[in-house]
Amino acid sequence: MPPVQGGLTDRLHVVILAGGVGTRLWPRSRRRCPKQLLDIVDRRTMLQNTVDRVLPLVPPERIRVVTGREYAGQVREQLPDLPAANVLVEPSGRGTAPSVGLGAVAVAHADLGAIMVSLHADHVIADAARFRELLLVAAEVAAGGDLVTLGIRPGYPETAYGYIERGRLTRRIRGVSVFRVSRFIEKPPAEQAASFVRTGRYLWNSGMFVWRVDTILEAMRRWLPELSHQLDRIIAAWGTSAQEATLAEVWERTPSVSIDVGIMERAERVAVVPADIGWSDVGSWASLADLMATRSGGNVVLGEGEHLDLDTEDSLIYAPGRTVATIGLRGLIVVDTGDVLLVCPKSRAQDVRQLVDKLRQAGRHDLL
Repeated sequence: MPPVQGGLTDRLHVVILAGGVGTRLWPRSRRRCPKQLLDIVDRRTMLQNTVDRVLPLVPPERIRVVTGREYAGQVREQLPDLPAANVLVEPSGRGTAPSVGLGAVAVAHADLGAIMVSLHADHVIADAARFRELLLVAAEVAAGGDLVTLGIRPGYPETAYGYIERGRLTRRIRGVSVFRVSRFIEKPPAEQAASFVRTGRYLWNSGMFVWRVDTILEAMRRWLPELSHQLDRIIAAWGTSAQEATLAEVWERTPSVSIDVGIMERAERVAVVPADIGWSDVGSWASLADLMATRSGGNVVLGEGEHLDLDTEDSLIYAPGRTVATIGLRGLIVVDTGDVLLVCPKSRAQDVRQLVDKLRQAGRHDLL
């Protein structure tokens, strides 16, 4: 694909959000080492894979990672080529809008007219080359002042994702259609999700965004004024000896809100680029099973363990260093991490989060 007109690639900056806990992949994903820092799908961690996908577009000095204090050391260790200052440490988790805002502050300090790409550290994208092509299309649209999102063409009626209804076609860029966003829809029930897929007008909300950094900061001033006020204080101290103290002082006062609810669902100039890139947010053990190569019977075996099966089908087994024998299983998840053994139907994989909530309420922090 030809380069973006006007040399926009020279002003492209990437901000990767890497502060989540990944509770639905418990017990492997834990608070001390969440899924984005694990080698879930291959020998590289999910965070490393996210950086690898954008390195052909931007150098390490224009990649920033927003993460929590407890993960900052692991992030720097996994990404030694990134400048240490490009690991932006949140004093506490406050939702994606403050995380995006912190990334925008850092990018604006380097280049107020930059094009900012906001990604999550725990996504899988099979077609990395096509992903980069679509990011460049989105950057060209964003240069005109739109807030741009990549919408994933749905392969089935998933109820764990939000949806985007696309509106009118606004332009084509090198064969790629760009649409106005009509509305964002929160996670729908199964019947509604099925109707969305049938119409062909709806896309999964990937949470991947592209915008000019001055545009997103202005949107925050309009729609999230309290957060914007706190970011202004951080901007004023950025790059000075007061930076860390100011960030720590004001952060707990920032509202906890997602970028989708706080900005994207309210803004007028929002565009969507449909993407067919083999995307998954690996939101559960069942979705991970769908990504991995299967053995006989459609089973997935992860780690270095051995699986002895008799009449077992459509199941995922993770038990490093262990031999697991199964007989007559259908559609089960079996995960052994040494201190925890999880067994559940694939159809209930999303409910792992509820189990983690139950452990938290019971004070079982040793298992979290």
